[in-house]
Amino acid sequence: MILKIREANLDDLVVLREYEQEVIKAERPMDPTIKNEKVTYYDLEALMSNPRAIIIVACDQEKIVGTGYALEKPARPYLDHTHYAYLGFMYTHPSYRGKGVNGKIMNRLSQWASTNGLSELRLTVYSDNQPALRAYEKVGFNNHMIEMRLRTKE
Repeated sequence: MILKIREANLDDLVVLREYEQEVIKAERPMDPTIKNEKVTYYDLEALMSNPRAIIIVACDQEKIVGTGYALEKPARPYLDHTHYAYLGFMYTHPSYRGKGVNGKIMNRLSQWASTNGLSELRLTVYSDNQPALRAYEKVGFNNHMIEMRLRTKE
């Protein structure tokens, strides 16, 4: 397997939307607040046209086998950086998991962030998503903050 890491384009949208649904399908059991109807997480066209964002795909030959994006976001005013790169849409096709695809995507997103003057990378992950936690820790991320929630009766 020789992976090619490249920026996504509009021709990739069909596959990207399919993979987005796979992400949602995987996360639904971890989040009871996700609607039980077809939902979308990402405005892929907006990310592709945003000069302060990038969507990366990993390809084996012509087949897209992994995805991820970075989006510049403003940091809270009390932090030592003004902006950071938020990473999302981290997906690897099941038959390519454990082969370093995610690490290569994360490396490319990190390079993009650095080139754009962003020294901080952040992402969110469900606490029950142990495979994702391990993958992010493997490339140097560490658990930083826990978001808690409480559903009150409506």
